[in-house]
Amino acid sequence: MELKVLATRGAVRRMALALGLLSGLLGTAASAATIDTEARQAILMDADTGTVLFAKNADQHMPTSSMSKVMTMYMVFDRLKNGKLSLEDSLPVSRRAWDLGGAKTEGSTMYLPLGANVKVEDLIRGVLVQSGNDATIVLAEGLGGTEEAFCRNMTKRAHDMGMKDSNFTNAAGLPDANHYSTAHDLAILAIHTIHDFPEYYHYFSELEFTYNKIKQGNRNPLLYRGMGVDGLKTGHTEAGGYGLIASAKRGDRRLVLVVNGLTSMQSRADEPARLLEWGFHEFDDYALFKPGETVDTLPVSLGTAATVPVTVADGLKITLTNEQRRAMKVAVESQLPLAAPVAKGSVVATLKVTAPDLQTVEIPLVAANDVPRLGLFGRMGAGLHRMIFGS
Repeated sequence: MELKVLATRGAVRRMALALGLLSGLLGTAASAATIDTEARQAILMDADTGTVLFAKNADQHMPTSSMSKVMTMYMVFDRLKNGKLSLEDSLPVSRRAWDLGGAKTEGSTMYLPLGANVKVEDLIRGVLVQSGNDATIVLAEGLGGTEEAFCRNMTKRAHDMGMKDSNFTNAAGLPDANHYSTAHDLAILAIHTIHDFPEYYHYFSELEFTYNKIKQGNRNPLLYRGMGVDGLKTGHTEAGGYGLIASAKRGDRRLVLVVNGLTSMQSRADEPARLLEWGFHEFDDYALFKPGETVDTLPVSLGTAATVPVTVADGLKITLTNEQRRAMKVAVESQLPLAAPVAKGSVVATLKVTAPDLQTVEIPLVAANDVPRLGLFGRMGAGLHRMIFGS
């Protein structure tokens, strides 16, 4: 890529990338259009870049109903991954779990027998396929001693992940005024779950599960539509309406959607499908730089080398509409020349990406090599050179 120098040495140097040169790298995207939803709360995010594609009341506190069970399962998967729990372990069905979530209740249930010992893997399927309140409470009691203690740990873990507007008072999402989250927080949870536990994520896409001779199908309607959806969880209460955390993958792209406050099961099937299709159609991911790729070469003062290449350590991928890509501006900012010594990996500049309706993206640029400082005689020679030639 060619860089055009826009400022003189000794000031902040700004370099703009010619967008025409990026077209081969970035590919194409569809034109954007406005969209709305009948959901009371909603958010659509790109799971890889974290870009919010659409939001409506996304930070508003809301009842989360059974969508809370994704947080419960995050805690279970974490125990499995660190070896403190096994899929073959068994947990007992307490009187409390049976009373609050069992067959005699009006809520979703796995139909666990009172006093039974149930394998953890069966409980996971009972939660994620059958949305069993009884299975969820059994797991919470088994991992936390009490459901109350488990939920304190669950809330703390949620806050640690950046879910600052969430509070969990029970593991199943049963109605409680102090039990709430936001669409944004649940999207953060979904992305963490997908990224942190790929070995367990397949449980979210199982279409049916039979336990106690009772077969139940997965309540996520988008799993049956052949549109790339592979999770995560539905929810419904009178106060919260119909909700869904959904994730879909097409090619290398993954989108995460949270909707809540819909008025019927049919709208919970149709509205998320419409929003996901819009997200895939109107936006695309663009890789501007690969990890370690040289972005530019910056001058170094009094160094053993006259310049040092700078890179984006982790690469840079952003999500844009086609209109945003055409209007995008990419610049490197740094105070030049850099003063030796320059350490490999040290931050020496900033890469800034701007586009209409896009929050400015700022990425640190790091030195790709060490540039030691010249010795005494070398510095004297450099000083003499500047005196004679002025540079």
